[in-house]
Amino acid sequence: MSSAASPPSPVARLRGQKPDWLSDPKVWRTEILGGLVVALALIPEAISFSVIAGVDPAIGLFASFTMAVTISVVGGRRAMISAATGAVALVIAPMNREHGLGYLIATVILAGVFQIVLGALGVARLMRFVPRSVMTGFVNALAILVFMAQVPEMHDVPWAVYPLLLGGLALMVLFPKVTKMVPAPLVSIAVLTAVTVAAGIAVPTVGGKGELPSSLPVPGLPDVPFTLDTLTTVAPYALAMALVGLMESLMTAKLVDDITDTHSSKTRESIGQGIANIVTGFFGGMGGCAMIGQTMINVKVSGARTRLSTFLAGSFLMVLCIAFGPVVSQIPMAALVAVMVMVSFATFDWHSVAPKTLQRMPAGEIAVMVITVVVVVASHNLAVGVVVGSLTAMVVFTRRVAHLAEVTPVTGPDEGTVVYRVTGELFFASSNDLVGQFRYATDPDRVVIDLSAAHIWDASSVAALDAIETKYRQRGKTVEITGLNDPSAHLHGRLSGELTG
Repeated sequence: MSSAASPPSPVARLRGQKPDWLSDPKVWRTEILGGLVVALALIPEAISFSVIAGVDPAIGLFASFTMAVTISVVGGRRAMISAATGAVALVIAPMNREHGLGYLIATVILAGVFQIVLGALGVARLMRFVPRSVMTGFVNALAILVFMAQVPEMHDVPWAVYPLLLGGLALMVLFPKVTKMVPAPLVSIAVLTAVTVAAGIAVPTVGGKGELPSSLPVPGLPDVPFTLDTLTTVAPYALAMALVGLMESLMTAKLVDDITDTHSSKTRESIGQGIANIVTGFFGGMGGCAMIGQTMINVKVSGARTRLSTFLAGSFLMVLCIAFGPVVSQIPMAALVAVMVMVSFATFDWHSVAPKTLQRMPAGEIAVMVITVVVVVASHNLAVGVVVGSLTAMVVFTRRVAHLAEVTPVTGPDEGTVVYRVTGELFFASSNDLVGQFRYATDPDRVVIDLSAAHIWDASSVAALDAIETKYRQRGKTVEITGLNDPSAHLHGRLSGELTG
């Protein structure tokens, strides 16, 4: 007689929980190579953002290292890359310019605290109010910004840059047709570097962007007085950085969710961003958030899907800077520009601007997408564009829904009664016109307002119904409101007669 199967041992359970990259060599290879490509692409970006913030390049590189490594453990979205970013650099640059590096570091740490608090309070739930048209505009604006960031590297440069750039693009298009075992961007970077070094071609290189660090960052406290004056000076910048960083990170996480067809915890990501910024601040970094360009390299170009690629991106960054600094310094900027140009084209949602799509899309949706793109590109701030786009979408939606509320007189049960049938959503935008759609002077003595096909959403609608009753009562006529659903009846019963003196 066979006995019942025994429960799996703890060892077996742990074995079943192993990450994919530990058991699948193909995933392992993809994650490692993806992390290496991202690390190479992070170096010039981090240096550029350091310049924007007005700090030494090592500060930006340290931030990219600590952000990526920390977020790989505590973040909510696997394979997403967090590092020093331009949006954060723009926010904290005035702090460094006016008060110095110590205050900048204090700002980064306090911003991390704010992000943890906001994450715990559920700020991530606000992402559900971001419409698809805003998300599409966000993606397209991002692609445009990524491309625009490469334009300076293609202007006023030696002529050899252009054939190198074209060669890099050709390699990334053609190499995947041969094999996908090695990421095409990595092959492109290696080939162009070998060609320029072997041929002695004089073109701008990574080393020309700034000196790479030669040692690991050392933890320490910011050099500021721990007083109330310091807190009041730092807090506004820290809150702005926290909001901008969360906005970009949550939007990027949502984009990666769509690309990978997987779900991620936005609350954990919000708290994780805060922890990563606190760690970064204590290690002397300039802070950061999710990097959508490098995330697209990791997820869309390299095909990475786990936390290993994120961890290795940060780890490889420091290894490349410290152990292979002289070699990395020889990488031509044309190779990295080619990678980012390819990323921008792959990121742009070309279907959203196809003639067939534009012909079918409502004008309001197109307007929201265009406004989001314009604001982001004009301000170079993805967070501002998302906020403006979402507000525009709300206005468009409000105007559209407001016109759906209608008042129709129908035949009453007798000559002394008139019935008005109200349909649609009653809220501040639609209820303002409600009062003027009744015939107060000519209606009979009894008026029935049937709301069975309507819904009351706010106090403005209750006030409008009160005004209608008042106008009929002034003429000696009675009003009966019928058909209220339970939520509408509850709101009407609680507020009716209480909204005016």
